[in-house]
Amino acid sequence: MSKGYPLVPIASTGDVQGGRQRSPHMTEGKLVPYLRVANVFDGSINFSDVNEMPFKSQEIDRFRLIKGDILLNEGQSVELVGRCAMFMDGPEDCCYQNTLVRYRASPETDPNFALQLFRYCQLTGVFSKIAVKTNSIAHLGVSRFAELELPFPPYQVQNKIAGILERWDTAIQKTEQLIAAKERHYSHELSRLISLGQYPHTHIGAFAEEVSARNRGGNEARVLSVTNSRGFVLPEDQFERRVASADLSNYKVVRRGQYAYNPSRINVGSIARLDGWDHGVLSPMYVVFRLDEAKVDSDYFLHWLNSHEARQRIKNSAQGSVRETVSFSEFAAITIPLLDRTRQTAVARYLNALREEIDLLGQSVAALKTQKRGLMQKLLTGQWRLHVSETAEETAHV
Repeated sequence: MSKGYPLVPIASTGDVQGGRQRSPHMTEGKLVPYLRVANVFDGSINFSDVNEMPFKSQEIDRFRLIKGDILLNEGQSVELVGRCAMFMDGPEDCCYQNTLVRYRASPETDPNFALQLFRYCQLTGVFSKIAVKTNSIAHLGVSRFAELELPFPPYQVQNKIAGILERWDTAIQKTEQLIAAKERHYSHELSRLISLGQYPHTHIGAFAEEVSARNRGGNEARVLSVTNSRGFVLPEDQFERRVASADLSNYKVVRRGQYAYNPSRINVGSIARLDGWDHGVLSPMYVVFRLDEAKVDSDYFLHWLNSHEARQRIKNSAQGSVRETVSFSEFAAITIPLLDRTRQTAVARYLNALREEIDLLGQSVAALKTQKRGLMQKLLTGQWRLHVSETAEETAHV
């Protein structure tokens, strides 16, 4: 990290303390809520799933959280260790477990600046570098965190930097809230136009055909996989390495517009249409199929796959199987509400427009996050210096 501002140990800017060790056999004391790693996200705390355990009165005094306290994940995966959020309001006498580190800013430190600085450290891997790795878990360590030297400018500058970055946080949060509202509207319209309509149901097998073309000549080397959230992906993008056999001759070929699913994971949504590439190959365990588009609009079918009805019917097909797998014959036996071909296309176009709007908002969030990260790099490290006389609005346009 740049030395644009003086580097000082974190402990000199506030009080650092680890949480209380959880003792499952302890029954003495007052039952109080406590926060753990599962409650702390990037910039927010989830209070919907808060556990309770007995704390003695002196422990409550020591581990009780107050407004402005910053909690950091002490033990977490390497990418997420040090993920942090500020405690602003919560249950009475809320405490915290030893899987978290609590930082309480001194009067000379702006806690909002400290939060932004810690979030930047987590984002750029500063915390993961000082953490001790044990298998797949990294431990930040209370003492290592307290001794870490970071740039802390004068209080007035801290305050201005925090104010600028919080503007981006607000814009990101409001756009994400808008996306959530648009997603709810899309789900409502999807259900209204397809699932709840009084339409005849048709077996998928009436318009879908399994494809079992193999990569016999070994001509296709692009290995793909199907996820439940991102559709078709390159395995190295998901697992950070190529996951495939050296011999691809028995892999299944999939072409643009065709569908594929993992029989043992379709019940959690691992089914998608290939749109991002002209062709690729999949592990032999996958099922590949194509649609007769004279009978069904592919976009209409794809939207139906996103519906609650489709997910439930697929889950029901998997029940009773030893490994909860769904063969193509079982998938083909599922029924789908099918309008006439012209109306399918009309419904699909409307739902496409809703999804395109959501995608554009998602791109806006990604752009805002990129902009904020650039600002964090310049402002938090002192590459861009602020003068106390400057206003946040002037600085935001540097």
